[in-house]
Amino acid sequence: MDEVRRLIAGRNRILIFTGAGMSTGSGIPDFRGPQGVWKRRQPVQFEDFLESESARLEHWAYKLEGRPEFLAAQPNAAHRALVDLEHQGRLLLLVTQNIDGLHHLAGNSDEKVVELHGTNRLVECLSCGLRSQPEWAFEYFEKKRRCPMCAECGGLVKTATISFGQAMPEAELKRAFEAAAECDLVLALGSTLSVQPAAGVPLRAARHAPYVIVNQGPTEHDRLATHRLSGDLTRLLPELLEGR
Repeated sequence: MDEVRRLIAGRNRILIFTGAGMSTGSGIPDFRGPQGVWKRRQPVQFEDFLESESARLEHWAYKLEGRPEFLAAQPNAAHRALVDLEHQGRLLLLVTQNIDGLHHLAGNSDEKVVELHGTNRLVECLSCGLRSQPEWAFEYFEKKRRCPMCAECGGLVKTATISFGQAMPEAELKRAFEAAAECDLVLALGSTLSVQPAAGVPLRAARHAPYVIVNQGPTEHDRLATHRLSGDLTRLLPELLEGR
């Protein structure tokens, strides 16, 4: 811990990469863990969403089921520690796989956060790209039990998240990899580092910068890390980032 704290204290262009373990302390379950969401419900593939009404119903039923947890979730101490890092002027970019929006809610600025897998806090028309607040869509689905349709063009609407098989957002990926090439340290927090191309971001940074991984369980990059810590992020991260 002391060695990692000293390493972090000497860096001023820090790239942060976060996964589901960042938000479990806020009451949002992870996906791949022993008690993860995908142990009881498989994700809907994007192609299936486009082609099948039953798949669209499954997507919306899953989102509606998890909505109370999502709405109740609040940023935890680990999220707040990253806000402090930005206020110190030492956060180059915060790249997250999470779709819960808690980094924004904690206070990190839009220009410092890249949400690689989209966000649950908006819905999006797949035809015209119009984004809007999600309440109307959930109310429509709950009442009609049909997929919401865009009021502007009549296209299919889904949560503004990246589903399996859906193209990753090119602009966000570009920003993430550009920051990976410029950072002087990368911290991967609460991720199994198994999803591509997202997991390639900290790997790009690790070509030239120290690589610190903090996660409760094993990750795909453990053997590549400069330092590897295991523990509760809500406790560890504030300790690691305190002071300069």
